[in-house]
Parts: sequence; C-alpha cells; structure tokens
Amino acid sequence: MPERTGTPARVPEYAVLAEGLRKEYRGKDGTTHALDGFDLAVRPGTVHGLLGPNGAGKTTAVRILATLLRADGGRAEVAGTDVARDPRAVRARIGLVGQYAAVDEGLTGRQNLEVFGRLFHLGARRARDRAAELLDRFSLAEAADKGAGQYSGGMRRRLDLAASMILAPAVLFLDEPTTGLDPRARGEVWEAVRTLVAGGTTVLLTTQYLDEADRLASRITVVDRGRAIADDSPDGLKDLVGGDRVEVVVAEAADLPAARAVLARVAGAEPRTDEAERRVHVPVTDRVAALTEVARTLQEERIAVEDLALRRPALDDVFLRLTGQGTDLQETAHQEAAA
Repeated sequence: MPERTGTPARVPEYAVLAEGLRKEYRGKDGTTHALDGFDLAVRPGTVHGLLGPNGAGKTTAVRILATLLRADGGRAEVAGTDVARDPRAVRARIGLVGQYAAVDEGLTGRQNLEVFGRLFHLGARRARDRAAELLDRFSLAEAADKGAGQYSGGMRRRLDLAASMILAPAVLFLDEPTTGLDPRARGEVWEAVRTLVAGGTTVLLTTQYLDEADRLASRITVVDRGRAIADDSPDGLKDLVGGDRVEVVVAEAADLPAARAVLARVAGAEPRTDEAERRVHVPVTDRVAALTEVARTLQEERIAVEDLALRRPALDDVFLRLTGQGTDLQETAHQEAAA
C-alpha cells in the first residue's frame, strides 16, 4: 500500500458553535419554545458565560451541546464535531458538571476518581495515576483518603470538577456549578476553573450569579426567552448602559440642587437624582479628572457630602436593561457575601 502522508487535524475556530438552535416542548397549555433560534460562538481556551434568568434556555442549550438532548432545528459543533451527526465523538471530547455534585460520599476522594477512571476504561494502574494527578491539581491531595462525605461544599465541587477531567476534555460544560455554596467555597471553585483554562480547557459556564460571570468569563452571552440577546466582554456589556459615573450623596437634602449643579457643570451632562437617598450622579469620560474636579468644587462651595465615588456599571445594570428583570440567585449571592 502507498504510504499515507496525512494532513494536520483541522483546528476549529470555535470550541463551541451553535447556529439557530431550536427546542420545543408541547404540553396541555400549548408549545413552549425553550430555544428559539439560539446562537453561540465560544473561542478555544476561554471561559464563556451564559447568563440569563430562570427558564431562559441556558440549561437546554448545554444539554443539546453535551448530546444529552436533540435539537428540533439548527446545528451545533463542539470541538469541531457536529453534535447531531457524531454524538459519540463529541462525548469523548467533553466534560459536564451539573448543578449538584455527583460524587459518592461513601467513598474517599481517591476512590471516587479511581472509579470514574475505571468507568472510562483507563485500566486500574492508569486510573490510580490519573486520580493522583487530579487530586494534586485540585488541591485535594491532603484529603484524598478521607470520605467525600466529610468534604466541605467547595471540596466536593472541586472533586466533581476533577472527575469531569478524567479524560482531559477539550470542552467543559459547567451548569451553575456554585449554586448553594458559601462565598469561600465559590472562590475555591473559581480558582479551580481558572487553573483548568490556564491548561487549555475551554469552559462554557451557565450561571445566575452576575459576579461569577464578571470574574470568570472573558465573554458573556445573555440569554432570554430562548435567544441570545447580547454577546460581548463583561466591559463591553457594561458599556451598553453607559460608562463611568461620578456619584455624590449629600449630607443634607437641601444641598441636592447645588450638588446637581456642580456635577452638571463639571461633566457637561444632565445628572440624575434620587431624592430619597440624597444621591446624584452623572456619566463622565475622563474619570479621574472629573472626580478630582467635583471633589474640589464641592469643598469650595461648602457642600457637605456623606459619600463621593466613581462608579462603574455592574452586570446587574446590564441584566436589568436587557431582560427587564433581576435574578433570584443574585440577591442570594449578595446576602451570602454580607453574612
């Protein structure tokens, strides 16, 4: 037979690509469009966030991309492979971590990973070696021989992440991985995700925690009613609701008009006022110069203030602007952080 020269494997431009995905559910009350022309493009080696309210279609999209659910229309590729035409090949290239840890609390951390290794046909020796590698990578080596039932919430989620990495997947789907965790445990999971991405793994993260998307994702797709309604970097999304603003809270409500006049003069724009909170704010371009000038002028005019700050828009503002609603879990996150 003639010698085969071979060609380099095609490196896909996108680790995850979805075009016009549709998924419908029919019930007694009619047809529900879980996905209604959903589009997504995820660059390799990044964390890409899917952000949206309950019922927006985030989990449905992940289930289709992970080959757990068939789409009713559109197409999708993961790691360069069509999910409908070759789901087995896709499953060999991905990992999936759901909302709840899938570890066996009756086994030790090491035993959990070895079991997963055997399930993936690694063989006993390779499963032991891979378990040791992952325990070290996810900072679980010291607790490796403790029962998983003794692990904290953050440790269980890290063990879950380690299990999903048994076959070193090119793409990892994280479906609300920190739901119910306290702030410390969430931080542990975030650090583990950053470590994975630094090693070349692509992560698609669905979350309702706005701060989680802001801290982890280099790009975010906002989903509402089964469609992608915005796609940009966190800073790019924040620019949709305006840039930096100077905000003043006066000590006396009677000083609100004077403070408003100062901000209007410095920024050359119309300020907005919240009389109930004695607050006035205005968008600015040269953030440092504007803040300095406002502080100087307020002092010169003897306007007493309780707070003077430079604010950036938050993803909360973007989410509210785009979807017209907040998220229940975001309020929970704020409460947990304050606890």
